[in-house]
Amino acid sequence: MKHYDVLIVGAGPAGLAAAHAAAAQGAQVGVIDDNPLAGGQIWRGGPDLQADPRASYLWRSLRDAGNVEFMPRTRVMYAPQPNHLLVQTADAALTLYYKKLVLATGARERLLPFPGWTLPGVTGAGGLQALSKGGYPLQDKRVVVAGTGPLLLAAAATLKSKGAHIVAIVEQAGTPALLRFGLGLLATPSKLTQAMQLASQLSGVPYLRNSYVHSAHGDGTLQSVQIQRGHERDQETLQCDFLACGYGLLPNVELAQALGCTTATVNGQIAVKVDQWQRTSLADVYCAGEGTGIGGVDLSLAEGRIAGLAACGQQDLVRESLASRARWQKFAARLARAFVLREELRTLAGDDTIVCRCEDVCHADLRTHTGWRSAKLQTRCGMGPCQGRICGGATEILYGWRPDAVRLPISPTRISSIID
Repeated sequence: MKHYDVLIVGAGPAGLAAAHAAAAQGAQVGVIDDNPLAGGQIWRGGPDLQADPRASYLWRSLRDAGNVEFMPRTRVMYAPQPNHLLVQTADAALTLYYKKLVLATGARERLLPFPGWTLPGVTGAGGLQALSKGGYPLQDKRVVVAGTGPLLLAAAATLKSKGAHIVAIVEQAGTPALLRFGLGLLATPSKLTQAMQLASQLSGVPYLRNSYVHSAHGDGTLQSVQIQRGHERDQETLQCDFLACGYGLLPNVELAQALGCTTATVNGQIAVKVDQWQRTSLADVYCAGEGTGIGGVDLSLAEGRIAGLAACGQQDLVRESLASRARWQKFAARLARAFVLREELRTLAGDDTIVCRCEDVCHADLRTHTGWRSAKLQTRCGMGPCQGRICGGATEILYGWRPDAVRLPISPTRISSIID
């Protein structure tokens, strides 16, 4: 068994900020993450290789600290008792004891079903971005980036830098909402600068507002996508090799729920409920970053620092971060209002469109059910390897369902780890 004053789950911006703050107070800190490198999804590939100077600063400080242990390729299985986590590493199972726990589990993409979305070549927007950062070859490949939110621009810029030809960026939000969001960037100059940089990098790429993917087509693999423009009947067909399509992000709250933390609706999404010190309904458990609501890297850094200091009993040192958090929470609210999903997206799936990819369950088999429990009992929807993490976001939009329980272990686990 390993013992830590502060144990942090997740090595993205929020987790690294929490670790840095706690380590500076002399705490014995442990950081676990299921990826081989720190950085999370935002700083994927390693924080020391990012253009954002905050990433390299945090990583250098933590790497050189003698009171911080980073455990990559480590997954939480479950909590055998209070203040303990059972985890699985690449080759063993360990029990970790903590005095305080900080959850920085991040978020995942929301993927919505439409005809052809299971064709090879159709991915999430952030998913293809992550693949490209990992070395997936995209040179001269034609890519349509679609869905909603600023992630589309960031993903398109990354894909273009890897040699892909961006056919178009397809944004479902309408022009008035985008204009309001753009004007709101005046309150956050750093985001305005970032937006201008992305616009420069994507110069010449068609940006189709008030549009969405109606269907994807191909003979065994993706060859084209059909785009619906606005409320008109006219549709446009775009030839492509890849479709990177994501409809925003969803907080990862499964671990928090399994521990017994209270959740609440934040900007229309289920997120972990925290107080002003980022403390959850459990006295020894804190949560920071996207798990408390989608807000981006700046909000994650502010929340992470507050959680790390509060976990060490240093609430008097968080004043500056409280102001930063408030500013970025307002940005998060504007983000949610601007990119709210349109009603038409609920009607795209046909009877034979697969909704649960793990168990091959179609829309026709699900729409007559009243909730998750009935659907699971009759169709096994949500009972595959992803445990509803993919279809859960879709069924919430299509049918208004929300998962009623979290199954243990939290992640797919080796039988030997449980036996050990």
